[in-house]
Amino acid sequence: MRSIDYFDKAAAEYPDRIAIIDRGAEYSYRETRLITQKIARAMQESGVQREDRVAILSTNDARILFCILGLMRAGAAWVPLNYRHAADASVEYMNYVDTSWLFYHSRFAEQAAELKARVPTLRHLVCIDAEDQGNPSLEAFIKQGAYGQETDWGDPFGNLDRLVGLIPTGGTTGPAKGVRVTSRAWGAMMEMAGHYWRCDDRDAVCLNVAPLSHAAGVVALAAFTLGATNVVLTSANVEPLDVLRAIQQYKVTHLYLPPTILYKLLSVPEIRNFDYSSLRILLLAGSPVSPDQFKKGVEVFGPCLCQSYGQTEAPMLLTWLDPKTVAAAAAGDHPERLRSCGKATSAVRLAVMDADGKILPPHMTGEIVARGILVTPGYYNQPEATAEMHKYGWHHTGDVGYRDDDGYFYIVDRTKDMIISGGFNVYSAEVEAGIMALSEVGECAVIGVPDNTWGEAVKAFVVPRTGASLDEQAIIGFCKAKLGGLKTPKSVEFRAEIPKTAAGKIDRKVLRAPYWAGMDREVH
Repeated sequence: MRSIDYFDKAAAEYPDRIAIIDRGAEYSYRETRLITQKIARAMQESGVQREDRVAILSTNDARILFCILGLMRAGAAWVPLNYRHAADASVEYMNYVDTSWLFYHSRFAEQAAELKARVPTLRHLVCIDAEDQGNPSLEAFIKQGAYGQETDWGDPFGNLDRLVGLIPTGGTTGPAKGVRVTSRAWGAMMEMAGHYWRCDDRDAVCLNVAPLSHAAGVVALAAFTLGATNVVLTSANVEPLDVLRAIQQYKVTHLYLPPTILYKLLSVPEIRNFDYSSLRILLLAGSPVSPDQFKKGVEVFGPCLCQSYGQTEAPMLLTWLDPKTVAAAAAGDHPERLRSCGKATSAVRLAVMDADGKILPPHMTGEIVARGILVTPGYYNQPEATAEMHKYGWHHTGDVGYRDDDGYFYIVDRTKDMIISGGFNVYSAEVEAGIMALSEVGECAVIGVPDNTWGEAVKAFVVPRTGASLDEQAIIGFCKAKLGGLKTPKSVEFRAEIPKTAAGKIDRKVLRAPYWAGMDREVH
């Protein structure tokens, strides 16, 4: 099906159900569909072309969802922008993918003006909340489509190769590449989300905390297939206490969080003062989860925590670790599965491969590779990078891991996050998980830094929990006992916060930069 068809099916089934709540305003599925139809018709009146690139630049706001659904209805392709990026990064990406439309919030008016001046293909700008610099507000813009006729551009087969979006990679290893997301992969993701995230005992309510311009937006769109009410937390910097209050206030059933945000929630002193009984799916995705924090999450929030593994090139649901399995592991039944990201989902095959393209047996570590309709056909205008990603007839994730005898996959780390110290491989995620077992630690990140003795030395960055007393030697001593001397950090630096990417992952590129500056490679 077309990407918009998944929303329209829910709107037909639940027309009077609330689709979106934003700062007290409520929009039913019928109202949301009407707004998005007007956006699509207005875009058609303005000359939108097949697969035109449409960027969105805003903090969380219900109108982001209106615009995404509207551009999908018009047959355009979504280009998410990170509002935390400098203008140069947005200019580079928008020029690379030939962006012609921009929907933006007025708080980014200055950046929008710069983008207009520096992106020659950018022809149409709409400010979602107010008229700005001669650009219409979204309210004024949709009036252009009030009486127009919506174009039905569907075909009998679901437009399987139609471009839904050009989604930037995380960009932690260089300039972002545009991942081609087609209707085929989008549909697979929507249908699997409907299957794996379904709850039958109550109407779904999805709380949107992370940026809608990235993974949270995908989750929100998938939640529509469940007939869910999407509650939008609109602050640019949502406080953990606000999230806990919102779960109770809106009787939230579905919540997506990067693991780093879970850790912040678990450190809130008042965490046990709220009712979380409505939660059915508390989804952790984006990076490996500390087993100790995973277990604590089950103790606090109940048997709702789960995990999926995916990436921009194969979004969201390569694997699934369901709430029942997580709860059992937390209770002591196969506790090692708290380190797993789950089993391969129904639409893909997963395997572990060595550097020569050989598929490895259980318990041997190599690169996780995938096959299936979830996998992107490639990067936009980058045939060499696409061929490298699809070498040996499999999609290469770039993640190091293994599978056990029962088919559970375990991510050890990204290949680029491997530290070679004294001739031995040390994986950042394993050291981070060890450090996170200390109750005084709120967050941590581990990198390799140049060292004349070891080649690369393991270095940890630690954010202590509020009010906790912690020093370098305490962490080093704990790690020696838990991980052994090889994997123990040689140094520990305390920070107020750990830098993150837009997807909420640890940004090791930022952490590494001062230590590898001036070197022609980041290995030593």
